[in-house]
Amino acid sequence: MNVIFIAPFPAETTLRFVRASKALLSEDGGRGRLLGVVHTAPGGADSGLFNDMARVDNPMDLGQLAGAIERLAARHGRPDRILGILEPMQVELAKLRAHFGVSGTDEKTAALFRDKAMMKDALRAAGLPTARHRLLRSWEDAGAFLDEVGFPIVLKPPAGMACKATWRIESIEQARAALEALQPRSEDPVLAEEFLRGREHSLETITVKGEVRMFSSTEYHPTPLEVVENDWIQWAVIAPRELDGPGVQEAAALAKGAVKALGLGSGMTHMEWFRREDGSLAIGEIAARPPGANIVRLTGLAHDTSMYRAWARAVIDEAFDGPFERRYASGSAFLRGLGRGRVLGVEGLDAVHRAIGDLVVEAKVPTIGAPKSDSYEGDGHVIVRHPETSVVEDAMRAVIDAVRVRYA
Repeated sequence: MNVIFIAPFPAETTLRFVRASKALLSEDGGRGRLLGVVHTAPGGADSGLFNDMARVDNPMDLGQLAGAIERLAARHGRPDRILGILEPMQVELAKLRAHFGVSGTDEKTAALFRDKAMMKDALRAAGLPTARHRLLRSWEDAGAFLDEVGFPIVLKPPAGMACKATWRIESIEQARAALEALQPRSEDPVLAEEFLRGREHSLETITVKGEVRMFSSTEYHPTPLEVVENDWIQWAVIAPRELDGPGVQEAAALAKGAVKALGLGSGMTHMEWFRREDGSLAIGEIAARPPGANIVRLTGLAHDTSMYRAWARAVIDEAFDGPFERRYASGSAFLRGLGRGRVLGVEGLDAVHRAIGDLVVEAKVPTIGAPKSDSYEGDGHVIVRHPETSVVEDAMRAVIDAVRVRYA
């Protein structure tokens, strides 16, 4: 078996999936090759992850990607899988599968997951609750949408992700300023959405051959949009041990409906969902790729297994090794602070170690001298695990209250 993994840059978040794929293909004496398409090759201990690699200058250029795969195929034979985890590449991956006759998520399905307007149209057509939305190509479109839903609304690119380039609009003046900056046109519209009020969660699935085989839910403290709007806020993601919290089982049913409506075969999905103040639920959006914010790690810790391997089993073998017992709660606190520049110092880590050190399973301490990260995940994190959800919640508060990152 020849598995092509398109991993342009050696980010740790990507390499965890690459390592899981390599380990899976190395079982039983080696049952397949892992072939990389990269811009920058992994180094150090990861330099041997790929059996072979082909490099590209522009990892978003479909022609360069196809050429790299052709070079690998000339050396090793036709590809059997073409994989990647980055959301901006999902449609390109589908086009490459079609070009090389490889099974996996097709272009229509990838586009439905990637284009948020198309996605919401498909979800509504399937009777699934989601935010009211409209593609704006002019101020007249915006005015009509505001007449329908009122303030606040959210403006974003149709193919945005992780709340990046997202504007919360609460007045006519803000709407005019945002549209002046975004410059919507017929060929390049802006997506306007009803602002969903309520408690925001995520829900992840592993799906094999169109059937959702497992799900997991997390809570955000505070919401991702608040985190993006305020780059100093330290925040947390918590995976409660219990999956019987308000709305969770209903949200799982919505995720199953969304997977069916959008046509996913095998893979991992990441859905944002809201529980409104009146108790009703709505889907924010759903992506056919693994989540960020350490959620894959947290889900694995909660089930005492590797969700990186579970993803690899789904997309390479179309198989699932569960069910997995949910034995723990887990949480990740993200370390950020006020100011700009470079990390000058980090205060409070000793106090955190004394208070909750026995719960910590992973910590990334902000690097002194490093530029302040522009990622919503900040400059570091602390991950904890415990059988009781309340203990994890208290630990997250302890980290956020004690740690201060200083910049200069």
